[in-house]
Amino acid sequence: MTDVILDTLLDTAKLLPFLFLAYLLMEFLEHRAGGKTERLLTRSGKVGPLLGGLFGVVPQCGFSAAASELYASRLITAGALLAVYLSTSDEMLPIMISHGIFPYKLLLAKLAVGVLAGFAVDLIAKLFSKKRPAAETANVGDICEREHCQCGDHIALSALKHTLRIAFFLLLITFLLNTGIYLLGEDRLAAAVGDRPVLANLLAAVVGLIPNCASSVVLTELYLSGIVSVGALLSGLLVNAGVGLLVLFRNNRPVRDSFRVLAILFAVGFLAGLLIDLTPLAALLS
Repeated sequence: MTDVILDTLLDTAKLLPFLFLAYLLMEFLEHRAGGKTERLLTRSGKVGPLLGGLFGVVPQCGFSAAASELYASRLITAGALLAVYLSTSDEMLPIMISHGIFPYKLLLAKLAVGVLAGFAVDLIAKLFSKKRPAAETANVGDICEREHCQCGDHIALSALKHTLRIAFFLLLITFLLNTGIYLLGEDRLAAAVGDRPVLANLLAAVVGLIPNCASSVVLTELYLSGIVSVGALLSGLLVNAGVGLLVLFRNNRPVRDSFRVLAILFAVGFLAGLLIDLTPLAALLS
């Protein structure tokens, strides 16, 4: 057990400088973009899902929350919102970069799923649904402050805060994984999930719904440890919209509309990940 603790501390310590550099780059991109993405998205019209997917891939502080505000204020469509949710960047990106991996295939897969699902949802809504009533213009300027993501900090300080927060989760998750592997054996642990692709994708999607960075940390570490498949990883990451879902349920009315968005998000993430695992796409994305 001493080896488990030492390995956990060493593995986490080795990642810290790379995590900080990754977050520093993400903060720089975010501050350069400012609120331009939100303004562009409100004017996107029929191409909202495409722009939402593209903007979602770019690291943005609280962007899923901003998209939720825009949707609640009837400024973007459900398809644009879902495209943001499905493609939005999360802790997978800096963690993989810190391991020397740039997951461009995973990012492209999330983008493709988000854009296609977004256009499909908007098409179906246009054919079968009534137009949502207008509402007041969204005030997205204070989203970061309200969601406590500290966008106003200096980029180095903000990057350091993100690094330390994720390092804590990494330390905890790595310890739990190493302990599980030590007690159960890596082959047995991988077989328990790997031999049940449907169950693995379903559980990953459930974990991904947790509105906390710990969920994407867990999924990424499980994937890097070879315990879950690339399809299961994507099932979890596709539905992982962060605080966006919390903002949606708090501000969007009627509540049943928010549940509808949640159901579509979960179904798309689960089915897309399962489809990847059951086709040659799994080998292409791995």
